[in-house]
Amino acid sequence: MIEIRNLCMTYRTAHGEHQAVKGVSLDIRQGQFYTLLGPSGCGKTTMLRCVAGLERPDSGEISIGGEIVYSSEKGIWVPPHNRNIGMVFQSYAIWPHMTVFENVAFPLRHKKPKPGRAEIKERVGKALALVHLAGLEDRPAPYLSGGQQQRLALARALVSEPRVLLLDEPLSNLDAKLREEMRFEIRQVVERLGVTTLFVTHEQIEALTMSDVMAVMNDGKIVQEGAPAEIYSKPTGAFVADFIGRSNFLTGKVSSVAGSNGSSTAMVETKIGTMHCRLDVSAAAGEDVTVAIRPENVALMVDQGGAALNQFAGTVDTVVYVGNLIDCVVTVGAERVRLQLQPSAAVARGAQVRLNFPVEHCLALKQ
Repeated sequence: MIEIRNLCMTYRTAHGEHQAVKGVSLDIRQGQFYTLLGPSGCGKTTMLRCVAGLERPDSGEISIGGEIVYSSEKGIWVPPHNRNIGMVFQSYAIWPHMTVFENVAFPLRHKKPKPGRAEIKERVGKALALVHLAGLEDRPAPYLSGGQQQRLALARALVSEPRVLLLDEPLSNLDAKLREEMRFEIRQVVERLGVTTLFVTHEQIEALTMSDVMAVMNDGKIVQEGAPAEIYSKPTGAFVADFIGRSNFLTGKVSSVAGSNGSSTAMVETKIGTMHCRLDVSAAAGEDVTVAIRPENVALMVDQGGAALNQFAGTVDTVVYVGNLIDCVVTVGAERVRLQLQPSAAVARGAQVRLNFPVEHCLALKQ
């Protein structure tokens, strides 16, 4: 449905040039919910605006539904209003001088050919019902709550039945509880309509819970693409492991490797001792690696002495109760290891404990 090939985009200002997108290629299938995730300034919003036609790239090609809407080589440029897209902006861009009905009807009134009055009324009614705003047609837009304004922007984007829906961080202005509610509502609406969606966010929880496929961007490039569970459990580098969720990182050197590529394991000499790890990259003995393990995968035990595979003695340094879990930091040698425990866990600051790092959850990444 959306095909992007070797897209490059550079911003030029009085202070110099900044290449925001560096030769990115991706494919989004029909009906797929595809998310671009990354920190501020990584190029994700620029990518979205290029698809929308709000930015003109330097080079590359963009196709929507088999139609080329931009090609530097072929000299093609289709303006935004002819791309048949719907877009929800971060600020919603709701017109405050219009009612709810008129906000949603706006794209239809400027469409060519323009639908009749009865058709506009019917389509606006369906769009408002879809986002649970039926009955509010005559209300002035500023009199809506934040969540209702977000739904209104979504209804306006969908009323013209676009072939692609573009979402530019639409939940960033909502409070935490409302963001959670709207994540599921947007996903349900998109699934019900089967509309292909390109979503931009810097919030990892939004990407993990809403996406069919997600791409992690950094410095104008896609560094990893895949299903949310795959990216979370099998990051291909330290940046992804750190950006998607939280991870403990232990630097070390590979002392031996067993198995074949894709299912190999390694023994890594770290500052806290020898660790047995999964090795998803082609690293050889003697190479430097970084061992990543997520806090929820580190197990804490009362120190009973002795030694076992991937078990190390430490001292509890901090214990923070955050409601649904206990956030804990344990000092092991010169390293500080973060872990998450159940609220009922009996742990106190200064306690002598042992940490267990399950081999299947320790991932050795090449530096």
